[in-house]
Amino acid sequence: MVARLEASGDLRPGPVRETLLVLRREVLMPQSYMRRSADGENPRRWDLLDWEVPQDREELQKVLYGGASVLVQRDGEPLLGRARGSRSGASITSVSTVTGVTASLLDELDLRPRQRVLDVGTGAGVTAAVACQVCGDQGVVTLDRDRHLTQAAAARLADLGFRPEAVCGAGDEGCPARAPFDRIFVSYAVASVPPALVEQLAPGGRLLVHVTSVSPSWPALAVVERTLDGHVQAELRAVEFAHRAGHGLEQIWPTEGFRQRITAEPATWTQRSMLPPPADTDRGLWLAADHLLGGPVRDFGAENLVIGAPGCGSWLRAEPLQSENVCCTGAANISARARANRTTLSNEFSEPRTINHLTEWWHWPYGDRHRALQTKQPATLYGPAEIP
Repeated sequence: MVARLEASGDLRPGPVRETLLVLRREVLMPQSYMRRSADGENPRRWDLLDWEVPQDREELQKVLYGGASVLVQRDGEPLLGRARGSRSGASITSVSTVTGVTASLLDELDLRPRQRVLDVGTGAGVTAAVACQVCGDQGVVTLDRDRHLTQAAAARLADLGFRPEAVCGAGDEGCPARAPFDRIFVSYAVASVPPALVEQLAPGGRLLVHVTSVSPSWPALAVVERTLDGHVQAELRAVEFAHRAGHGLEQIWPTEGFRQRITAEPATWTQRSMLPPPADTDRGLWLAADHLLGGPVRDFGAENLVIGAPGCGSWLRAEPLQSENVCCTGAANISARARANRTTLSNEFSEPRTINHLTEWWHWPYGDRHRALQTKQPATLYGPAEIP
């Protein structure tokens, strides 16, 4: 797992890497849910696997050390004393975040010995375990609104030899009784940075928290720091991956029916451009668009750019037109097809949607525009041919 994280760039040499190398994840997460139902099947079916059961270990080890999310809790249940077996219905209420996201953020947090750390959103206790190993458990506080999670994490961290203070309470309020903190880490996404957490930062302290909107498509990472003289400075970075939205933050998701409608439904308005849409890596632009417009959701499973707004039912689909580049010349031995193309394009040189690249290279959308020029008929992709 650590080797994969290093290869992907999510983990660098340092104390976080050394901790993940020795961290026994099966102690923190001795049980995990595995989904057995098919997509769209209701009610959903789950199997709760247990590390103590030999027949479960192979599958569970792949989950624990594979880097993907681990499904920790279903329907807000107690974690301690659960019986292994099958479940039906309800939903997953706590997961251990994808390891790559956790590792990169812990690196960014820059943990050091003897720092005071507030871990907001205990979950399975992975972040708290790393903080205890690097900083010492006496300065670590792990906080969660679910007492079942804090109780289980405290017991399992103790099995690893760590005894941080586990507190049950609202994450956005922090832990003022133990403030200030040198490092604050929030393991779920919020709509805005909680002011109480900023207030609990010590001089020289750093706070990391993902920020999202009702759309899950374009998250950001807020990096908040308090300088040694007490001033607060912050940076909002657009990121590709983020934590799940926290309790009470409802997000919108396109249904399968809405996706199919976008694919099949003819557009009511079409615009064509020689410029491609912004790249996926232009995350700052997408982040700004999300917060300015509100409500758009990207279908990342689509072949081309597809964005929908489930709230109002509008959508956008951007896709390239098939096209052809042809080099036409006046040489005597050119083919009849090339000569006909050259004559047609030369006659229509002023046609605004046919582009001459100054070396007798022309480009036109495949078939449709060329046929319109030759037959003087409307082009189905462009509307009227605009030929006198």
